[in-house]
Amino acid sequence: MTKQERTLEAVQILKQRYPNALCSLIYDEPYQLMIAVRLSAQCTDARVNLVTKPLFQKYTSLQAFANADLTELEKDVKPCGFYRMKAKSIKEACQRLLTVYNGVLPDTMNELLTLSGVGRKTANLLLGDVYHKPAAVVVDTHFIRITKRLGLTQETEPPKIEADLRKLLPPEESSAFCHRVVLFGRDICRARKPQCAVCPMCKICPSCA
Repeated sequence: MTKQERTLEAVQILKQRYPNALCSLIYDEPYQLMIAVRLSAQCTDARVNLVTKPLFQKYTSLQAFANADLTELEKDVKPCGFYRMKAKSIKEACQRLLTVYNGVLPDTMNELLTLSGVGRKTANLLLGDVYHKPAAVVVDTHFIRITKRLGLTQETEPPKIEADLRKLLPPEESSAFCHRVVLFGRDICRARKPQCAVCPMCKICPSCA
């Protein structure tokens, strides 16, 4: 089985198991997703959702985040860890959205990468979930682990993994596949104890025990 064939099979298997896979971060506005993803670095999505519920009730607009008192914002996001760095980048990103992009989240990779705290992972997530652009490959820890176990890439650096999978994934399936991989990584293909005995991908996975 070639990498391309294995990838297409994996897409179908995960689509059947998780037909309605969506981003687990809760948001109403595009800039809120940007903020939630920033907070999710080294933090679980479940905890982020607990923090953003009162956070978005307190700061009800992009302007509110841009004008926020930094010390107070740090306290508000502290449960997510690395709070000083995260608060600073959130405030700076919101300020740039207002001054450079008239309050509208940009829809290109290059423009998104000019926002403080936004890397390729976040940019791909925003492009896929907000703008539904094809070929958005979100490389997180689950994605790295599972694509390597499936033998779809031998790379260790996220940009190179993204490039490898962009060649293999159907563009229209990329964003949803990434969300499904996260769910699959939490449920079955765990970092320490993968549940190979009940894994639906065991038949195509070279790492299946």
